[in-house]
Amino acid sequence: MSSSVPSGMKGPDSITAHIESITHEGHGVAHVDGKAVFIEGALPGETVLYRTLNRGKNYDHGRMIEIVAASPDRVTPRCQYFGVCGGCSLQHLRAEAQLPAKQKILRDNLTRIGKVEPESWLPALSGSLWGYRRKARLGARMEHKKGGVIVGFREKRTAYLTSLASCEVLHPRVSALLPALRNLIATLSTPNRMPQIEVAVGDNATAFVFRHLVPLTVDDDVRLADFGRQHDIQIFRQPGRPDQLVPVWPENPAPLVYRLPEAGVELEFAPADFIQVNAELNQRMVTRALELLDPQPAESVLDLFCGLGNFTLPLARRAGRVLGIEADAVLIEKAQRNAQHNQIQNAEFRLANLYSPETPDPWGAERFDKWLLDPPRTGAAEVVKRLPAQGGPRRILYISCNPGTLARDSEVLVHTKGYRLVAAGVMDMFPQTSHVEAMALFERPN
Repeated sequence: MSSSVPSGMKGPDSITAHIESITHEGHGVAHVDGKAVFIEGALPGETVLYRTLNRGKNYDHGRMIEIVAASPDRVTPRCQYFGVCGGCSLQHLRAEAQLPAKQKILRDNLTRIGKVEPESWLPALSGSLWGYRRKARLGARMEHKKGGVIVGFREKRTAYLTSLASCEVLHPRVSALLPALRNLIATLSTPNRMPQIEVAVGDNATAFVFRHLVPLTVDDDVRLADFGRQHDIQIFRQPGRPDQLVPVWPENPAPLVYRLPEAGVELEFAPADFIQVNAELNQRMVTRALELLDPQPAESVLDLFCGLGNFTLPLARRAGRVLGIEADAVLIEKAQRNAQHNQIQNAEFRLANLYSPETPDPWGAERFDKWLLDPPRTGAAEVVKRLPAQGGPRRILYISCNPGTLARDSEVLVHTKGYRLVAAGVMDMFPQTSHVEAMALFERPN
């Protein structure tokens, strides 16, 4: 397989490069004259022609203009919008090759940034390759030159939206409704003042949240309610903050829920709450976390960045006591309600800013046998710095959505705090994208 652009785009400034690896952003990596070059769309093992887009001190960015020798792992993207829409970056890479590429990204980050290597590599967690996204934020915009309302994700490298009639990675129910959603917004009084729609799919219901910048009319509410009734979708308006949701249909919607069957837990959430976008992978991730952390009835566990209790409550089914810490008061309240909903009495939740060195340890003088960390992309730098050199938890499980910050924090845990990196591995939470999620297990030597 080869690919090229019109010959007129080739020129004396085109450069040949052999692609060695791929970045966490999905760009091919080559070295030309001893300098790294990042080339969008190029795959490991390929020889390509590229043109330099911009030069940096340590690396350049290039635009691929021809594939001279294609990788055997290159495939035809399934989605008609691939290459324009910014939602996916790896559909041109064979599915069986995506996980090894992500594992290499994790390994490279751990060795280069963290200067660590796990004693063993965990088998990658994977699941369905398509239709897995149960949470998404769609943009909406009136574009008269393009025929009216556009609904979709941002285009690559621009602020424009890709007009989507379908999406291969969205939950099939949501994908099928994209044309109807576009038509609905076009009928409202201010279609140019409704910039986004949040979608959330629970095990029991689906919800759409319409963000609007100006008040809607009574007729608007009628149209929104009719849409919800026709498609059996919970409809909300969001005139202000994410927690300011106004139900449109039904009048008193039931909470959305997702279940973790192996843990015997059901969690309630609001459409705008953070949850893992991939339900299947979340179930497998929680199961593996329980296996690795192995909480016992006589042990206490600390769950930092606990959110709604996604890990806290399954841990509480097995541990003697679990304390969840979160920086968002609304999430703390919802986690407490989820504990009550599941009749779990050995889980406690506290509010604390885990990102500031000025915040006192919210667990105070308490000692915990095991920790679980599930921070955002910024990582858990302030938390790991607080670990005592002696007397810390015997075992720490770190759930990461950013291999760079995981590697940074691993260096502190291993080289400063004295922990062993026992095992690590990737989780394919976002198939068809270059996004890398990982899990790492640390143990304190006896």
